[in-house]
Amino acid sequence: MPKTRVVVVDDSALVRSLLSEIINRQPDMECVGVASDPFVARETIRNLNPDVITLDVEMPRMDGLDFLSKLMRLRPMPVVMVSTLTERGAEVTLRALELGAIDFVAKPKIGLADGIKHLAEEITDKVRMASKARIRRSLVPATATAGAAAAGQAASGAAPARPAAAGVSPLGRLSTEKILFIGASTGGTEATKDVLTNLPPDFPAVMITQHMPPGFTTSYAKRLDGLARIRVKEATDGERVLPGHAYLAPGGMHLSVERSGANYIARVRDGDPVNRHKPSVEVLFESAARVVGPNALGLMLTGMGGDGARAMKQMRDAGAYNVCQDEASCVVFGMPREAIAHGAANEVLPLGRIAGHLVERLRSTAGLSTNRV
Repeated sequence: MPKTRVVVVDDSALVRSLLSEIINRQPDMECVGVASDPFVARETIRNLNPDVITLDVEMPRMDGLDFLSKLMRLRPMPVVMVSTLTERGAEVTLRALELGAIDFVAKPKIGLADGIKHLAEEITDKVRMASKARIRRSLVPATATAGAAAAGQAASGAAPARPAAAGVSPLGRLSTEKILFIGASTGGTEATKDVLTNLPPDFPAVMITQHMPPGFTTSYAKRLDGLARIRVKEATDGERVLPGHAYLAPGGMHLSVERSGANYIARVRDGDPVNRHKPSVEVLFESAARVVGPNALGLMLTGMGGDGARAMKQMRDAGAYNVCQDEASCVVFGMPREAIAHGAANEVLPLGRIAGHLVERLRSTAGLSTNRV
């Protein structure tokens, strides 16, 4: 079986050496070339035709994002970003995912050599997964401008304006009874954005576990909050879960739901990784099955592995209504595939139909008209 051919693009000679060594230790991949900046990378990619590249976010001579944008328009290929654990690093990484990067690895700010060696398994897993991922040719997304504006408003302390709501009948009391639970991993930042930006402002509460390290979820929540008609925030422990709001698991912490009298509250806890992940979809979905039962809606989006599959089946057994993203619209079909294999899915739908289907499901359950008012 041929090895996955990787080109490493990074301005640091140390990082190039470390990543090359890590990749070459794997029996199924090899580092066929390195480049110190995007101009060298362009020629290296043209000459070596790699299967995957790793790309530093901040590069000399040409910004990493500019290079990625050109690459995904002219020669789409799997890209794993190498990010810095800073606020700017998080913002740039999210933009890279919008442009078509498959995933990212967050390199430490200090102890670089030891830190990258510690991340060896994560790096090679993501390169391996990227080589099999579905690639899309990048069109500069219209949401990029809105996302940048939202980030600017957040930095200045101004509240982002809500996008205008469509003229449809309200969901009413039903929105206070139901909760939508979303699990996602690779490709999930864009898939979750697609779902949230197509929900009405009075949609039931949404609780989200997206596999993401500490330092990135704050920027991600702010970006979503500027795009969606519902409010989006990082979850905080003990806060009441309200309709019209989405709560994102903080990176490196587990999110779950509990009951407190007549209200649902968010629980944010540290703990051991579950299914190798923290936050873990399994933790969130298990609490949905146990606490919310038939009032839960489950949604499994694109991602590598099987985190959450067993707990999603528990949700269905408890009466929840579950949807999985279909293979054709997934970047990586792993998590939805495992959930479907466990018998957890009531429906399997393309990404573009999911939000509308969930709204129609709620309306039909409540006997509400779908006519505009």
